[in-house]
Amino acid sequence: MKQTRLAPLVGVVGCLLVLVSLGLPYVLVRTAVGSAVGTYYGEGALNPLVGGIFALVAAIVLAAGRDERTDPPLAAGVGIALGFFIVVVLAVWAATVPVEVVVGMDAPTVMSSHRWATIAAAALVPVASLWWSRTLGLL
Repeated sequence: MKQTRLAPLVGVVGCLLVLVSLGLPYVLVRTAVGSAVGTYYGEGALNPLVGGIFALVAAIVLAAGRDERTDPPLAAGVGIALGFFIVVVLAVWAATVPVEVVVGMDAPTVMSSHRWATIAAAALVPVASLWWSRTLGLL
């Protein structure tokens, strides 16, 4: 696979991982799913679902650029910008959500590291977009 097609694919996979990760608490929380997850997502300074919307848009843009339905350099630049927005939104949320909310949910212990794993998945988007920009000769 050509490098110019692999990098945006990694970015799209990163976006999908963010979306799956944001949906995971709805599956893992055992009791009062709607209210517990609503509290979990609502307690931080920013709602992480905003990052999910950015991830959905970034996935569409990166896929369109990969298939050359849009200008690849433009898609790479948009991927960088949206990727950084996703990481910032999720990082602000993860840093400001109280630990008591995370510990208070009836969920497996893996939920204690959910916030940080979501940020790690989100970091794939700007990194892959920067990689794609470099492959296209823009950097």
